[in-house]
Amino acid sequence: MKAGIIGTGSYVPDKRVTNEDMAVLVETTDDWIVSRTGIRQRRFSDGESTWHMAERAALAALENAGCSASELDLIIVSTVTPDYFTPSISCILQGRLKAARAFAFDINAACSGFIYGLDIARRYVEAGAAKKALLVCSETLTKITDFTDRNTCVLFGDGAGAVVIGATEGPGIMETYLASDGTGASLLVSKALAAINPVCPEPAPDILDARSDRFIHMDGKEVYKFAVRAMPEAIDKVLAKGGLRIDEVSHILPHQANARIIESVVEKYGLDPSKVLVTLDKYGNTSSSSIPIGLDELNRSGGLRQGQLLLAVGFGAGLTYGSALIRWQEANHA
Repeated sequence: MKAGIIGTGSYVPDKRVTNEDMAVLVETTDDWIVSRTGIRQRRFSDGESTWHMAERAALAALENAGCSASELDLIIVSTVTPDYFTPSISCILQGRLKAARAFAFDINAACSGFIYGLDIARRYVEAGAAKKALLVCSETLTKITDFTDRNTCVLFGDGAGAVVIGATEGPGIMETYLASDGTGASLLVSKALAAINPVCPEPAPDILDARSDRFIHMDGKEVYKFAVRAMPEAIDKVLAKGGLRIDEVSHILPHQANARIIESVVEKYGLDPSKVLVTLDKYGNTSSSSIPIGLDELNRSGGLRQGQLLLAVGFGAGLTYGSALIRWQEANHA
């Protein structure tokens, strides 16, 4: 049995925040942000929760797939910004959608979450354990952004992307490649804050850092070095697994973290830039949501054709990274 993407959806908040708006908050300029990141604006939640954005993206994906929530057997949500420690966003979503027969769980692979979730859902469908699966990536990164830190606050935005994965006649999700490097865990950190335990008032030593806030802290230079190594590795590995060449790929969907990282991939492989999807100028870095948001835009704009080969590639905190080869099947998309 083969598994493929049979529907896409996305949702971004209405609130647009430009680089000029960011310059009111911190010492920065539009030129400084664009030249270093490629970001021109981003979307911020205006009170919208992670689960709410997930629901909006999920409904759009289900409509695009032409199926109802009652047909779902599995719901996976990828997020680093849940609204609760428990229950999971996936269980909230299952209840909201009335997807009565679906089992549900969340994953956290940071910005690589879409690739990780795609791999998991694909395996359930291929094994016959699920006929239809919903994968949603939803992030409210503004909840963990320090708006006094000019180096990080300009990077992030909020939004959600979703795909419905189901059994297909031909090859859909062809190959995936997943990898992690926990030795770099301290390079990108958002700390879970805990109250003092009255039984054991002295907290255990922090293994990553001594910061006491929940905000994203990043060693930008080291993350960049990691990204420009990890992206080509993930691309080469998944192409080798599929026995394919990069010139056979019609669209490359990279995680939208930084224009310079994407440009390094274009330069390394001598790619036609028009083949490489870029949305970070509009949305900033939306973590695991960035690839499915871009995929949905590409799908709904008519940019995908039957049989085209797509390569999604991402990296994130953990450190995590991975890639996926997808053969597009236009017949599945109304």
